[in-house]
Amino acid sequence: MVTTVTTTTVTTVTTVTMLGLGFVLGLIAVVCLIALLTTKELVGAGEGPKRSFLTRFLDVGIVPLIIVFAVIVITQVVAILV
Repeated sequence: MVTTVTTTTVTTVTTVTMLGLGFVLGLIAVVCLIALLTTKELVGAGEGPKRSFLTRFLDVGIVPLIIVFAVIVITQVVAILV
């Protein structure tokens, strides 16, 4: 019986920790996405070849983060519907 309680406790703690870790990583991804989009808009307001290059360079980080954001939104919507 002690083994069953210990196993259940460890499983519960691990699950809660992983859910918390997922939330924190999602939050970090969203904050980075907001920061990169803001930077892109500020840089894109000016003119010049360096600004054009930097705007395109920021897309390299923005596109994967938009995909992560979409996955987070879809996961949350599915969790609400189920």
